[in-house]
Amino acid sequence: MSKAHSRFSLLARLRSFAHAFRGLGVLVREEHNARVHLLALVVVVLAGWHWQLSGLEWVAVLLCAAGVLSLEAVNSSLENLADKLSPGHDPLVGKAKDLAAAAVLIFAFFSALVGAIIFLPKIFP
Repeated sequence: MSKAHSRFSLLARLRSFAHAFRGLGVLVREEHNARVHLLALVVVVLAGWHWQLSGLEWVAVLLCAAGVLSLEAVNSSLENLADKLSPGHDPLVGKAKDLAAAAVLIFAFFSALVGAIIFLPKIFP
């Protein structure tokens, strides 16, 4: 039976979670930008608690945080893989890495706009 058609295994699912949590640890320990995003998240959560965000405001904030951190993980994985497969300078590898970094930047920029929409009226009523 092929791997794609193998039987469901709870143990295999649990192992996949272990891999994901290991990746999360790598992201936090080794990726400076991820730590910056996490620090921003702590500040936003504290501000949200202080200004008592509504349920929908929390949903927006948490979705933005999840998106930025997820894209940071994808960007970091692409950069690591590209560096392993092409350690020398390659214009196409550089282009791919720049595009992945742009994805994080775009999501972070629009997340900051969401934050401004939510928090500026609370800060400056």
